Amino acid sequence: MIGNLFRDLVNGGDSPLSILGTVNAYSALLAKKSGAKAIYLSGSGVSASSLGLPDLGFNTLEDVLIDARRITNICDLPLLVDIDTGFGSIKSIQRTIKLIEKSGVAAIHIEDQVDEKRCGHRPNKKLVSISKMKDRIKAAVDAREDESFVIMARSDALAVENEKMLYERLESYIEAGADMIFPEALTKLSQYKYISKNFSSPLLANITEFGKTPLFTKNELKNVGVSMILYPLSAFRAMSSSAERVYSEIIKEGSQKKIINQMQTRNELYDYLSYYDYENEIDKIVKNKYWLWRIKD
Repeated sequence: MIGNLFRDLVNGGDSPLSILGTVNAYSALLAKKSGAKAIYLSGSGVSASSLGLPDLGFNTLEDVLIDARRITNICDLPLLVDIDTGFGSIKSIQRTIKLIEKSGVAAIHIEDQVDEKRCGHRPNKKLVSISKMKDRIKAAVDAREDESFVIMARSDALAVENEKMLYERLESYIEAGADMIFPEALTKLSQYKYISKNFSSPLLANITEFGKTPLFTKNELKNVGVSMILYPLSAFRAMSSSAERVYSEIIKEGSQKKIINQMQTRNELYDYLSYYDYENEIDKIVKNKYWLWRIKD
């Protein structure tokens, strides 16, 4: 099962596992070609790339499912998916888990913010009670059909409350059944070290750009016991910046000649998409159909 593959990678020798953010099916193929072992679909990525909206709780379950299915249909790497607060009540969370699991996803993370959530690196976040978050986790764990499907608990408590409450919440979430933990927006390596030393569950570090967490290196995070490093939107930010430059150049110069060397070539695109393989299959089908028609005629 894909969940077991994700667990094996997390617990494997190449720790910490780098998990690369992919906002669509094609970026998942790019990540795989680059050597990624696991990939990620963020709520912020769905909001920005698929909806053109900020990460403020606009996503619906269907929005996330559409993007997740497109990725898992074309890429066999284990996919971790952000389901925000679970998309509703306890029963709704259970429905979310069942549908996400059926879509071929390996793991999800669910967070302890209120439903009117905000980006984890923005101010004015609010949290639900520990009891309510435990109910979310229990509902998710009970709903999965495959026990290898990973339920990861994210906590935003450091920014909203304090370190002590973050650790208390993480302990409670593990007791509720969370397989792995994701403390959001940490600011010091010592915080990761304390968590890895005092909790046995695999630990994820979210190394997103322009946020609260410094851009710690893989070696730095390995030395403090981090099991997974998440790069949620690194490629998306680069793609967006590059696209903006190309659009501006075309409008300004009336041509793309000066920047053609910055673009992926047609052959490179076709190689990623296995274009010629698909084309050859179509040609064979058409040829066979033609000869069948001639025989019948």
